[in-house]
Amino acid sequence: MAERTRGWVVGRVAGTPVVLSPSSLLVVAVIALVFAPSVRYRAPGLGTGSTYVVALVVGLLLLLSVLVHELAHGLTARARGLQVREYALTLIGGHTAFHGRITPFTEGLVAVVGPIANLVLAGVFWLVAGVADPFGLAALVLYAAAYSNAFVGLFNLVPGLPLDGGMVLESIVWGATGDRRRGALVAGWVGRVFAVGFAAWVILLPMVRGGSPDLWAVAWAALVGAFLWSGASAAIQGARAGRAVDAVHVGSVGTRAVGVPATAVLAQADAARGQTGADAVVLLAPDGRPAAYVDPQAANAVPAADRAHVPLTAVAVTLPAGAVVDAALRGPELVQAVAAVSRFSPVAAAVRDGQVVALVRSADVAAALRP
Repeated sequence: MAERTRGWVVGRVAGTPVVLSPSSLLVVAVIALVFAPSVRYRAPGLGTGSTYVVALVVGLLLLLSVLVHELAHGLTARARGLQVREYALTLIGGHTAFHGRITPFTEGLVAVVGPIANLVLAGVFWLVAGVADPFGLAALVLYAAAYSNAFVGLFNLVPGLPLDGGMVLESIVWGATGDRRRGALVAGWVGRVFAVGFAAWVILLPMVRGGSPDLWAVAWAALVGAFLWSGASAAIQGARAGRAVDAVHVGSVGTRAVGVPATAVLAQADAARGQTGADAVVLLAPDGRPAAYVDPQAANAVPAADRAHVPLTAVAVTLPAGAVVDAALRGPELVQAVAAVSRFSPVAAAVRDGQVVALVRSADVAAALRP
């Protein structure tokens, strides 16, 4: 299981911990600093300390909104039969960790409810602000919370990874094609386009209007654009890596092998290879279990005149008990099986219907997964 996000467990929802990371408090402080001038403008007679307290309330409301966003993800995932591991509030907002068997519909539903929760909150804050004193601080704070939630909700609906809208797009492509990797690739590339477009829009729009972007806008656009680009790129790389895993099968990573009795000699192994076209020889114990495999270098060093007398055991490498994988496995299941065997043996015998068909080396599997 993945490591839990570092931070303080501030509560539990349906048994799932809510983790507050130190970086999330930094975000609240930054929001307070940015919003303080608006508070000072609306209430010039307010003391410095009180000004920052009001600004801090805005930051805390946004943090609470992020929590509601993540709870919407998690509770929906839980209702769809997934296991939710944690809700985390972090520097980049938050995330909800869950696992289980997921379908395109579930993925899209879990993704879309987060932004919808923010839009609902925006409406609630707006309605409450409408009955407050329009010139008071309460209205200022509530309208700020409404605008920020509306922005977060709409921003997250953009159909590009790593945003929630990107997950919705991935689920749609996945459902239409049956290929989740293709969905991630499409949503990842849309995310990259949006990352560049967003940064360009924030920086170039003032220039089009005859002005110039201020330093804060440039820094903000660069930060958000870099975050989006990084997340989209990670999604694309993950999809490509996933496709590499999906493509793995015994025929692509294994060496075709034939099984012969451990009591055989090299000449008999040569004959078996010639008849089957195999490139490797596996020695079978009396009970049929793969017990060893012939070392090609050692076997090739034996002169032709001696091959009818040299036993296979003299040029064989022992296979530990359990160094066997099912040749019918492919994709993630085969990779996991080879990884399990690699803990005690770098080579495994692939067996189908009780017959040895290949030797699979963990190094060859790892090579097949490299970009």
